[in-house]
Amino acid sequence: MTDKQAKRQKKILETVTRENRIEVACLAEMMQVSRVTLRKDLDRLEEKGIIRHEKGQVFPGSSDDINNRLTYHYDTKQKIARRARELVEDGETVMIESGSCCALLAEDLTLNKREIRIITNSAFIAAYIRRLPQAKIVLLGGDYQNDAQVMVGPVMRLCVQGFTVDKLFVGADGFSETSGFTGKDHLRSEAVRDMAKQASRVIILTESEKFARQGLAPFLPFGGISAVITDNAIPPDKERFLTERGIGVYKIEK
Repeated sequence: MTDKQAKRQKKILETVTRENRIEVACLAEMMQVSRVTLRKDLDRLEEKGIIRHEKGQVFPGSSDDINNRLTYHYDTKQKIARRARELVEDGETVMIESGSCCALLAEDLTLNKREIRIITNSAFIAAYIRRLPQAKIVLLGGDYQNDAQVMVGPVMRLCVQGFTVDKLFVGADGFSETSGFTGKDHLRSEAVRDMAKQASRVIILTESEKFARQGLAPFLPFGGISAVITDNAIPPDKERFLTERGIGVYKIEK
């Protein structure tokens, strides 16, 4: 895919997310391309599951799953994923937990690194990169959570104990100076802790706005986190709080 196509698809995502529903003809006019060209872009985005295209109209993916979250601040999330890719070497095996930034990282690693093996508890991530012939993925077993499309529970814990890696990448739903990074679900948070036991380094991928939220279930204390990759709108006091605890903070331009 060319840079021009990539930029156009990002603009399509931003427009569809903002409008919630838009006519194909109107979208083609806004993008200044033919309907044939636009349909090729829509087919590619629909293949990823992040938009729906039916009866001459385009919609965001379902709000009940990770597909829709991918369209929200897509460009920022993609930049975070690219920065995370720089921490991974060719031939490395990494663990990646669920989340929209994490899904984009899995795709980026598969496209731009050689011989990368991804261990994940996310059925969504496995499906998201399945179209890429070079994808090498180990999907951990466990109890399946339908909305989050992740594996959790005691079977997942037993499965992950068979692997040891240098890096685990994790998304976050919120942040607390007393509890650490947080998630929306206690079983998913437990799964993060189980995966973290098998990794030398835990790296959080999250947008800066998550620092203003406090999720339901803490998943790791600050002592268990090596680095955070976020955008440059992170509040200065939160960045200082992290660096004072020895956590590396990598910022991308939002």
